[in-house]
Amino acid sequence: MGRISDNLKYLRKKKGLTQQQFADAMEIKRSLVGAYEEDRAEPKYDLLKKIAEYFEISIDDFINEKINDKWSPKPKGDPSNLRVLSITVDKDDKENIEFVPVKASAGYLNGYGDPEYVSELPKFSLPMFNQGTYRAFEIKGDSMLPLPSGSIIIAEYVENWNGLKIGDTAIILSKNEGVVYKRISSKFKSDKGIKLSSDNPIYEPYIIEAEDILEIWQAKAFISTELPQPTPEPTMESLTAMMAQMQKSIVQLQQGK
Repeated sequence: MGRISDNLKYLRKKKGLTQQQFADAMEIKRSLVGAYEEDRAEPKYDLLKKIAEYFEISIDDFINEKINDKWSPKPKGDPSNLRVLSITVDKDDKENIEFVPVKASAGYLNGYGDPEYVSELPKFSLPMFNQGTYRAFEIKGDSMLPLPSGSIIIAEYVENWNGLKIGDTAIILSKNEGVVYKRISSKFKSDKGIKLSSDNPIYEPYIIEAEDILEIWQAKAFISTELPQPTPEPTMESLTAMMAQMQKSIVQLQQGK
């Protein structure tokens, strides 16, 4: 954690604050500031977040970058400007699939980066998902029919949002929308964000700005307690409609020659 201690000391002095003044701003004891700057203690996540916000930088930069006079922050919305992802592992040191139920969605928005919060989520593993980082999210509502409300989406963490393809479905965590499951309708652009749409046509597509996005998880599978219904037998009306459509298509093809 030496990077944190050096960065904290540099940022505090650049702002012209004494240890006591900074401690007052963070509502902590001055002795703690000294311990952090001397690398004798580590700030917990909530305090890390507060410090990063105070200095107007990302938690990822504060933890991993060497901040000095030559350093400059990555632009907002840059897909490489990613925070440290909190995960859990099993007894064999393999990553778990953490489960985020609907009732925990609001809490996940606040605690997605907190290792303690993530460790308390229900977790499981599936043998077909042993490469990569996965999380499971319960969805609610009818915006992605025919997937019913209550389905569980198993999704893989996306590091580079530029790699998302139009037509992919994904769980998007954002500051204003929370946790949503949508279909990608445009390529990600750092200056414009990304366009999302629902499979249910009654819902209008919308755009989420790049700086609003916190996490993106690409959907890989789903679990549902509602089994698919058998395809209904064709009726005379449906067969007649199919024949009429086929005849119309043949005429259009002939006219095009």
